[in-house]
Amino acid sequence: MVRRARKEDIARILELLIQVDMVHHNGRPDLFKGPATKYGADELEEIIKNDDTPVFVCVNEEGTVMGHAFCMHKQITDDRVLTDVRTLYIDDICVDEAFRGHGVGRALYDHVIEYARSLDFYNVTLNVWSCNPGAVKFYETMGLKPQKIGMEKLLR
Repeated sequence: MVRRARKEDIARILELLIQVDMVHHNGRPDLFKGPATKYGADELEEIIKNDDTPVFVCVNEEGTVMGHAFCMHKQITDDRVLTDVRTLYIDDICVDEAFRGHGVGRALYDHVIEYARSLDFYNVTLNVWSCNPGAVKFYETMGLKPQKIGMEKLLR
């Protein structure tokens, strides 16, 4: 079952955020400190309460949070170049390592898409690190296509 995250889910979400960070740390230890979370418990509580930053969790029959999806409402208006569109940005999807391969990621992603459709968003976007090929493959399987590519040149 996928539902909006609640305050009582915060401890479990923090555990999942460490898993996310470690995937990135293992792929790019020059950029990611590991093990860490990008939000603290107090910040998560505010994010969860905010309708413009919905967080969804997928829970099993026992109520265990198996994965999460952090989203952000984004709106471009009156830009000189870009059209006025409402975008739902997926900031993070994580499935606990113990529950991967059981449809949790697909359930979260499908829920996010239905949520975006129900609120008449123009598109759904996300960023994925190239050091995370499993995520890249998952998102391609879900039908996502590259919108833009970030590039870098290491100087040391």
